[in-house]
Amino acid sequence: MPTRDWLARSFRHAIAKWLPSESGSEREWSRDRLVSLLRERLSGVRVVVVANREPYIHNRVGDELTWIRPASGLVTALDPIMRATGGVWVAHGSGSGDRETSDDRGRLAVPPYKPSYTLRRIWLNKEEERGYYYGFSNRALWPLCHIAYTRPVFDAADWEQYARVNARFAEAVLEEIDGAPAIVLVQDYHFALLPRIVKTRRPDAIISHFWHIPWPNREAFRICPWQEEILDGLLGSDLLGFHVQLHCNNFLETVDRLIESRVDYEQFSATRGSHVTNVRPFPISIDMEGISQNGLRRSDVQAFRQSLGLRDDWALAVGVDRLDYTKGIPERFRAVDRFLERYPVWRGRFVFLQMGAPSRTEINEYRELNESIEDLVAHINAKHGTDDWKPICLARAHHGVEDVFAGYRAANVCVVSSLHDGMNLVAKEFVAARDDLQGVLILSPFTGAAREMPEALLVNPYATDAFADALNTALTMSAEEQRRRMQRLRKQVAEHNIFRWAGLLLTETFRLAEHHDGVGNHGDAKTRGTTDLRRIS
Repeated sequence: MPTRDWLARSFRHAIAKWLPSESGSEREWSRDRLVSLLRERLSGVRVVVVANREPYIHNRVGDELTWIRPASGLVTALDPIMRATGGVWVAHGSGSGDRETSDDRGRLAVPPYKPSYTLRRIWLNKEEERGYYYGFSNRALWPLCHIAYTRPVFDAADWEQYARVNARFAEAVLEEIDGAPAIVLVQDYHFALLPRIVKTRRPDAIISHFWHIPWPNREAFRICPWQEEILDGLLGSDLLGFHVQLHCNNFLETVDRLIESRVDYEQFSATRGSHVTNVRPFPISIDMEGISQNGLRRSDVQAFRQSLGLRDDWALAVGVDRLDYTKGIPERFRAVDRFLERYPVWRGRFVFLQMGAPSRTEINEYRELNESIEDLVAHINAKHGTDDWKPICLARAHHGVEDVFAGYRAANVCVVSSLHDGMNLVAKEFVAARDDLQGVLILSPFTGAAREMPEALLVNPYATDAFADALNTALTMSAEEQRRRMQRLRKQVAEHNIFRWAGLLLTETFRLAEHHDGVGNHGDAKTRGTTDLRRIS
């Protein structure tokens, strides 16, 4: 069995081969390059991904058993890693046909058409799902981390389920690594406690945790009743990644203020007990090459417009979002209202298409948002509309990839008006879809994407008048100016793709492995504030 020293030497060789030299330019990351790195250097190492979402979902529809691969940037990035390493993906089994396609431990080989790694499904009962996912994850942590002025709900019963489910996932991870050299890639805010649980039992395992949503400032976070447990759990990681540097700064300031630790702002790390957690930014992206290969014919775009009753001579702005209060959907509709007041020449000539996927409707705040959006659309359409024209078209449905990209290609303008977003991949998808080099992106500065996409029109979604003016600027922008901006945006998205995100995240993990020379550099079970497994298992 490979030793940890062997693992470090292997990583060192991988870094020397795959990282750009200081004097040279950065090499382009691709799926093939990522797979080559992993296959060459990770033989004998168990790679485990932990995510709430599974990469392949089986559903039972009548007598037919089908499977789908979710349209997810996370799946796009991590599926090649799993295929290359023959690892294990631990996830919540949510499909109606998941149980009958798994063995008695919830395991099956995937992908279904060419098995190369293992999916380990964890079964949650209704109470666990309600408390862990809809409760603490999405009524407490989600609003706490997104500064969108929705008050978090901290319920002790939800916290108990969150902790219990984290412990169950951790046990599955420990079973799967089973003494082998291991890298554990933990995904998102659903598993804040898991790194410490695994590290306590397996100090030699290398744990990398990527937090896909923002991290708030320390004063906002300190209202959480379980702040110490969450921070201690995350500090069980060797590497903790966020989308942007600001969120790294916020996290370290939170740790410095709220928990017993040593924070090193030069190295960007936090030491809890004797264990060091490095904190780094890794902006996530998309597979632009894969998107470009799925081009749409002009007839497809025309058919899409006709299916929604959108005339060819109407200028079109589009928003593509889950119906979530962080996405700024009411704010963009108010901007459309103000736009039509300030620029009446667009009445009868402009439509805003909102492609909205219903989301988390089990939660009161989301049901109320849906109702308020419908009321606002009805009010604006009644105020400005005519018998044969309405300014806002609300298409509330789970839209397929083909329809989403037809919407991108049909639009003159794409609007991303998030009130707070870790990254926002809609902005990047719109750019990837526009190989015609036309179209204008209006982008909120409160997204991580805004730091990478200065050629977009950056507009504060709370500034309704400025937002309305930006819509007019976008709709009247010359084709030459659109082309200039879009060329730069597409270059940025192509170079900073999803495989670069995964490759750099893994490379930084490899670097850390090189410096870990034994258990003594990791935390131990007696560290003050560690999660008490007896209470949550």
